[in-house]
Amino acid sequence: MPEVSVPVGVVAERREIDNPWQDHVWEVVSVLAGVPEVAIGTVLSRGDRSRQVYIGSAELVLATTETAQYRDNLLSPPPRLWVVAQTEEDHPRVTAVTADPAEGEAHTETGASLVCVVPMPGEIASALAEFVDAHHVERAFYKRKRKRHDESRGEA
Repeated sequence: MPEVSVPVGVVAERREIDNPWQDHVWEVVSVLAGVPEVAIGTVLSRGDRSRQVYIGSAELVLATTETAQYRDNLLSPPPRLWVVAQTEEDHPRVTAVTADPAEGEAHTETGASLVCVVPMPGEIASALAEFVDAHHVERAFYKRKRKRHDESRGEA
């Protein structure tokens, strides 16, 4: 089963908030096609109460078994990427980037990670579409038939 890896960079925004328990929040705001030649933690822009920071890179791994999910993602405007990060002292640390909505949703179940959904850059969407075109095989859906319960024998 061939897999393709697409290197991506991730940008997050640190926003100051008015909260008695917390002074700021982090949110992933974009994924870059390719990895920029800047150090992790580099401030890319500043606002009054916010700043955007390059938080690292990841490999977007495309698997042939997930092409149906990728296709559905590409058909929903706009296509999206799910970014998983661990919050640390200075900035979040990227742990995964996926184009599979089911995998992205699965990362939200533990509640231990920062999971953000961002628009997919056009260059990555084009690469994903090419991958789906090259590897997608339509699989028939088979609904299983249930056996009727035979109470006299105590079995299904």
